[in-house]
Amino acid sequence: MVSIKGGRKRLVTAGVSTLTAGLALGAFALSGTASSAPGSAEAGRHAKPTIVLEHGAFADGSSWNGVIAELHADGYPVVAAANPLRGPASDAAALRTVLDHVEGPTVLVGHSYGGNVISQAATDDPEVRALVYVAAFLPAPGENALELTEKYPGSTLPDALDPVTYRQADGSTATDLYIQQDKFRRQFAADVPARQAALMAAAQRPIAQAALAEKATSAAWKSKPTWDIVTTRDLNIPAAVQRFMAQRAHARTTEVAASHSVAVSHPHLVAEVIEQAARATVR
Repeated sequence: MVSIKGGRKRLVTAGVSTLTAGLALGAFALSGTASSAPGSAEAGRHAKPTIVLEHGAFADGSSWNGVIAELHADGYPVVAAANPLRGPASDAAALRTVLDHVEGPTVLVGHSYGGNVISQAATDDPEVRALVYVAAFLPAPGENALELTEKYPGSTLPDALDPVTYRQADGSTATDLYIQQDKFRRQFAADVPARQAALMAAAQRPIAQAALAEKATSAAWKSKPTWDIVTTRDLNIPAAVQRFMAQRAHARTTEVAASHSVAVSHPHLVAEVIEQAARATVR
């Protein structure tokens, strides 16, 4: 495990429904297909995998902007998928349309609830060579986000939520969950500059309340190499919960004193861990 505090690194040893394809491809970039130098068989064998990023609740693809910049600078093709946030099964089906469109090997990265989605989407996909969880859920089959959040104390998310109930086309009602804007920074992005956090609060994507109660049906981390970033100042998913899931998955773990929005506040660190996973896929 790598523990990050105050900008320094301390190495510590540890074992550690389907929506339309158009929606899923909303954030698809032309750079999403890995390629090698023309006429170079050696380059083809060692081409960098495509990094596919899945955001979580209360965020959107722009939450990866800093990470994408770092990855692009190091020559990695990147796709930041649009997560519908309707439920793990349907969201995983949407993500699979993106994965099916990418040529060659991929490293799949999920933040927060996005961890539920990548765990299911990557199952039985041989082109997904590694998984990276960023302040994320790693549910086992039969588990859901709600019960995992409550496994250990520390989450203050319930008191910060702003539920919005609406009527669906069939006449039934459903509820979307936002974070109250005046509580967003403290709850979600305490180490992000205030102006940037205010923009994130205004642009947040809601998650269906039902999505948090939907049980996982598969867990790709059981069969694929897994990396995990644990955020020790997280008020959404307590660090103890994150550690439990990472240890259970035998993930290569990095701990950092950061909020839930670690990809925004520590993009270099997040990109560094993703690149560790990517390099391991071509050895």
